[in-house]
Amino acid sequence: METIQVLCNKLAVSLHPWMSEIATALVACVLIVLAPDINRALQRLVGARHFVVRTSLFILINAFGFGILIVWLAPQLAAGLRGLTGTWLVPVLVLSFIFIGVWAQRQRQL
Repeated sequence: METIQVLCNKLAVSLHPWMSEIATALVACVLIVLAPDINRALQRLVGARHFVVRTSLFILINAFGFGILIVWLAPQLAAGLRGLTGTWLVPVLVLSFIFIGVWAQRQRQL
């Protein structure tokens, strides 16, 4: 068990400089899995509107809305991940990406 902790600590030290990118990847992956549901809800709300309105709202939500969420949430998540000890950081990251992958699989996105 101590060997695993030492390996996790060493890996965590090497991941620390990349925490912003890792957090951005996590947030982006979650948004990718949620995007079809968000777009479906948007379509129900504005489906009967003019083409220009539907297209404009789609662009606003997908480009700017998702972009703002990534820009705002990724630093928050990175700060939280930096607060974890090396023993916890690696398992949390691995399990987070596995969870998102399983979730995407269940949403039939893989």
